[in-house]
Amino acid sequence: MGEVNVLVNGRSFTITCDDGEEPRIRRLAYAKVAEFVASIGQAGEARLLVLAALVIADELSDANEALQQERNRARAADVERIAAADAAANGINGMAERIEAIAARLETP
Repeated sequence: MGEVNVLVNGRSFTITCDDGEEPRIRRLAYAKVAEFVASIGQAGEARLLVLAALVIADELSDANEALQQERNRARAADVERIAAADAAANGINGMAERIEAIAARLETP
């Protein structure tokens, strides 16, 4: 297990992660916290961490909603493709029935 020390407002927090994930954890931790320090200043590590967690949760919620909308669009497109294929199959079946009827009339004297 890897460990990352993240500095928030001068206070160090040790975070355990999978080996090799340390650079990613460091980048993620500093990205949001630094964003808030730049916009609201030194507001205390607890407040900064709560704000970062809320923003990340909001971003995740937005991503999940976008994913669900895309899945719904894909399902609707699948339904349209199936309907189009059914219509084409029905048209082909109709033509085949007409051809068979014509062939049957030609075979009868």
